[in-house]
Amino acid sequence: MEKHRIFIVEDDRKIAELLAETLRKYQYDVAVAEDFDQIASESLSFDPHLILLDINLPTYDGYYWCRQLRTQTTCPILFISARSGDMDQVFALENGGDDFITKPFHYDVVLAKIRSHLRRSFGEYAPAQSERIVKAGTLTLFAERMELQSGDNVVPLQKKECIILELLMEAAPKVVSRETLLEELWDDQSFVDENTLNVNIARVRKKLADFDIISTIDTVRGAGYRFVLAPEEE
Repeated sequence: MEKHRIFIVEDDRKIAELLAETLRKYQYDVAVAEDFDQIASESLSFDPHLILLDINLPTYDGYYWCRQLRTQTTCPILFISARSGDMDQVFALENGGDDFITKPFHYDVVLAKIRSHLRRSFGEYAPAQSERIVKAGTLTLFAERMELQSGDNVVPLQKKECIILELLMEAAPKVVSRETLLEELWDDQSFVDENTLNVNIARVRKKLADFDIISTIDTVRGAGYRFVLAPEEE
């Protein structure tokens, strides 16, 4: 059985090596970032199932690298940082992260979170299936590729944009509640600001408009959101 690969991006060498040593004891295949100007290329080469990412890094911070990594992978990205403010956690999620672990941490907590995210993303009990494709009128969403196709036009998506569109397009023309969207977008909603979902919806609307897709997302006050197909795209 293939070992799960974990990529550690941490500039404190002692912490990085201790994490790597602990994870290898639990039969994970581990790589530690070497060149902090080449994190994206190192990750692409290693092809990890999960990434542990610090915020305070040389040259560019973890938020920047998370955005870069999200252009090439949908694997879970867990931030590990000494920063503990609510906004640090919000920024981590907003920039493509899936979870946030505060230093100093207990290794049992890190391991439990890693197992949880790996189960959800690569669960051994998940049924084998072909590529997830969602259609709404003439629009086609390729979930694993994080791409939305409209005719010959292909729109690249960030992870959370893809999740939002998949939920709304599958449900269309029904309304998807804010609670459902929040549950799917973030594992821990306790530190997610009320406005965070609004910001993500606005980004999806802007991306659709930027690529001349007329279909959009309607806000249904007090209920949630609904994907509305334009007549030209039905």
